[in-house]
Amino acid sequence: MQTLYKERTIETESAFTKLQQRFTKHFREIFLNDLAEKTVVIIPSLTLDSEMLKTVKGVIHYEERMLCMLMLLRMPRTQVIYVTSVPIDNSIIDYYVHMLPGITGYHARQRLTILSCYDASRKSLTEKILERPRLIKRIRELIKFPEMTHMACFNVTDHEKQLALKLDIPIYGCDPKLLYLGTKSGSRSIFKKLGIPVPDGIENLQNENDIAAALNQLKKNNPALQMAVVKMNDGFSGEGNAVFYYKELEAESENSQKIILKKLPQYLKIVAADVTYEQYMQKFKTLGGIAEEFINGENKESPSVQCRINPIGDADIISTHDQLLGGECGQVFLGASFPANNEYNTDIAVMGKMIAEELERQGVLGRFSIDFISVKQPVGWKHYAIEINLRKGGTTHPFLMLQFLTGGEFKWHENVYIMPNGQQRSYFASDNVVNEKYKGLTPHDLIDIAMCNGIQYDGARQTGVMFHMIGALSQYGKLGMVCIGKTVEEAKEFYAKTLEVLDKESNQL
Repeated sequence: MQTLYKERTIETESAFTKLQQRFTKHFREIFLNDLAEKTVVIIPSLTLDSEMLKTVKGVIHYEERMLCMLMLLRMPRTQVIYVTSVPIDNSIIDYYVHMLPGITGYHARQRLTILSCYDASRKSLTEKILERPRLIKRIRELIKFPEMTHMACFNVTDHEKQLALKLDIPIYGCDPKLLYLGTKSGSRSIFKKLGIPVPDGIENLQNENDIAAALNQLKKNNPALQMAVVKMNDGFSGEGNAVFYYKELEAESENSQKIILKKLPQYLKIVAADVTYEQYMQKFKTLGGIAEEFINGENKESPSVQCRINPIGDADIISTHDQLLGGECGQVFLGASFPANNEYNTDIAVMGKMIAEELERQGVLGRFSIDFISVKQPVGWKHYAIEINLRKGGTTHPFLMLQFLTGGEFKWHENVYIMPNGQQRSYFASDNVVNEKYKGLTPHDLIDIAMCNGIQYDGARQTGVMFHMIGALSQYGKLGMVCIGKTVEEAKEFYAKTLEVLDKESNQL
């Protein structure tokens, strides 16, 4: 039985390798020829831990974030197949298709197929698709030229790998066998190898005893330390994090580790809402994780660098952002502004380039981001690398939307995004615009409000607001926005005006 399993595993790995090699062979024609007949199968599945996902309000509507990729239909011979757990309202699809530059809605609609599993359960979208062989057969029948087709996903796990093999199409994403590199422990190992500063910390922890020992060691290393952060290896958006408060605890006692272990339930604050200490520790034993020093600073920022490694081995800097964080001690991702602060943009981009080149040497493919903590010094900034996210994330779709709408390019050496007409653009984006008063607003209502109040994106001016996760609005009072302006300040003004309009319109109900 074990021999048979190994043979099947080897066979699967060989088949997937051949698929990815086919992608490499056709990459230049697929991506550099706008008139080539090609197909993109978009699987916006958040194939992440279901226990952590349940704390995210309206998580099923996060599948709408990749609707920005409908902008691929601007290429007149490109076919897009978009699969979701539950149907997306037609008004939302029209909202995106209407924004296509240079293409009529009718022409785009002829090349767009939207499919649904009609399944709102907590399973990942990819698992739902795998359970529906007729749906898989339908997708295969829609693909005209398999050699000119690829799959785009939010993240890639063995489930996406299995689906790629069933569809006989490659994935523009990282092979799951390399995913350790994007865990909290794996990230720190990469940073250390490259000599990039990290917070003092300990990796590859497995249980409460390991956590207590690590927290004790951090206190010994820095007796003045008041807080540390415990992170699950595969946590996302801060949902797997917890903050430990040392309070009166000292590291000098022989029993300090035992004392910390005893005090863990009391002094460890879980970031995710409605997650008990017992639930957190049970999940930690499954995923493993790290403990690291909490970085303090009077002037502290949380920038990120988004990178892409393509199939022919080019490792590029795509964008830089300043992230807006909230929750317990700023552990939860709320939004981001682009580009990052001019004072340190180049510094973090250079480090991002080093990391991307190392990941390319190890076989990583696709988009990913690198998070930093940056603290203002008397002269310059000090940067600590925090983690690598080997997946699309909260900074991916805003930049894709900007790029698709304007056709520009980010020149990271100069820290400017330049459109073909020479003008510059910036944005402020958030996935977490939440207000109880917004509940009951339908997609039609939102679009009507935007049009009547002049806050929608204006293709002539190439500024304004694009909404996403619109399907979450009525039930959860939640949506996302990408506010595009000539400067970050103007983008934030669009954001503030949009909130003002939504609040005003909600009060009239």
